[in-house]
Amino acid sequence: MRLDELLDELQVRIDAVRGTRDRVHSLLEAVVSVGRELDLAQVLRRIVEAAALLVDAEYGALGVIGPDGRTLAQFLTVGLTEEQIARIGPLPAGHGLLGEVIRHPEPLRLTDLGTHSSSYGFPAHHPPMRTFLGVPIRVRDEVFGNLYLTDKRGGVDFDTEDEAVISTLSVAAGVAIDNARLYEGSQRQQRWLKANAEITESLLSGSSRAAVLELIALRAQEITGARLADISMPVAGAEGLVVEFAAGADSEARQGLVVPFAGTISGTAHRTARFVASAHASDDERYSADVQVQDGLGPAVAVPLGTTGGESRGVLLLARPTGEPAFGEGELEPLVAFAGQTALALELAERRRDAEQIALLEERDRIARDLHDLAIQRLFATGMTLQSAARLVEHDGAAERVSRAVDDLDETIKIIRSTIFGLRTKDRESGPGLRARAARAVGDAATALGHPPRLSMEGLLDTDVPPQIADHVMAVLGELLSNAARHAQATRVGVSLKAGQGEIVLTVSDNGTGIAAQGRRSGLRNLDERAQDLGGTFSVGTPDGGGSTLVWRAPLPTAR
Repeated sequence: MRLDELLDELQVRIDAVRGTRDRVHSLLEAVVSVGRELDLAQVLRRIVEAAALLVDAEYGALGVIGPDGRTLAQFLTVGLTEEQIARIGPLPAGHGLLGEVIRHPEPLRLTDLGTHSSSYGFPAHHPPMRTFLGVPIRVRDEVFGNLYLTDKRGGVDFDTEDEAVISTLSVAAGVAIDNARLYEGSQRQQRWLKANAEITESLLSGSSRAAVLELIALRAQEITGARLADISMPVAGAEGLVVEFAAGADSEARQGLVVPFAGTISGTAHRTARFVASAHASDDERYSADVQVQDGLGPAVAVPLGTTGGESRGVLLLARPTGEPAFGEGELEPLVAFAGQTALALELAERRRDAEQIALLEERDRIARDLHDLAIQRLFATGMTLQSAARLVEHDGAAERVSRAVDDLDETIKIIRSTIFGLRTKDRESGPGLRARAARAVGDAATALGHPPRLSMEGLLDTDVPPQIADHVMAVLGELLSNAARHAQATRVGVSLKAGQGEIVLTVSDNGTGIAAQGRRSGLRNLDERAQDLGGTFSVGTPDGGGSTLVWRAPLPTAR
């Protein structure tokens, strides 16, 4: 009997050794599996899956600590289905028991997590959990995140061996995460350099400003994995930024938005000339007036595109979906450098356009001098000669023709002098242009409407539209916005102003109640008369989805 007891004890120890061997093999396989990946997202997924498998936990999670060091910016789970995650609702932010491991980065093992003083309980539809094991993951002596494991299968508690195994895995995980971050950083740096070169080449090759802004936003969105990308630019005389290009989520609704300076991410970045980041943009109390950020958007960053006079020359806004990682320091540094290089390229393009404008003005001055010093003097001399010769002509008909020719020369001299005056005064007139006046009017209408209208402007509005026609456009725009605020009861108003192909077209659309057939139309008649006086048209349309679309157009004078 004693021999049987000894044999049974020996068998138990052999089984324990085999279990330890198998566990060591599993741990080594997990370390190799985690270290094999270079994609950070895949590395994190492998870590939490390996941890749950090693300790036979039913549920596992990996929480990535955000830039503030107090909350979780990313939360990956194992053991929960997509349907369960959707029913539970928002992912944990790092409060309660999960925050305990953040505040005290040491292994934490509990028999019943509900009895801990930091436990807040579970939200509705959350599966019940009892046993708990939490272990921090360090990357270069800095806590990157935490592993959370619950409910060891078989109804037993996590033991010291489980804690040792997960602690060992966390060390290997830290090395794997560091390698993945270094690799990801080098790849990202190459993509930023390539994007900078592409944008510079596009600018120097003569691409339009709108095309370059589009290229900047799309490349930044692609490299950062953002769901939303906006570029908003300040307009002289307007109390806000105008979104000149939008890509990603709901881009059509954001195109042309007037973004206030106060209470918005882009406005703050513009005023401070520094990047501004938010871990949860859609519900950040600091930016309650933000009209760009939609529900469902999480981490966001606004980066100024160069500075002048203590403010930015424009702002690039990027936002990721809720649950995605926040913009970390490793991403922000190359992003800010990209924005700086882009700003230099844009400034270079502006300087080139200024040089071309100066060259054009100098050419106009030369033409004016030549017309004054050569053409007018010769015409005047010719007129004097004909006037003297008229006295020598005896035939009445011939003398009358010579006199008419002298009068025609005088009229021609007047026309040339008027042309000279126009050449020397064009583009030198003071006061804001049509683009700035339109942006200011749309921004001012936001208070009466209760929401900012969308504004889209195309063409050479400040150079091709004469002041007289510009005044008509502003009067029409003010009337249409006023009507939309008083009568339309609209929740969305869009304004489009285009100059090109020999005409200027102003379109104001809304999703309101439309224009009643028997309603007062005196204001609309005035707008129609303005258009007819200029040789243009005014039309009122009703889209299929309701609301109204009002189009006012007038021809522009052809260049001579």
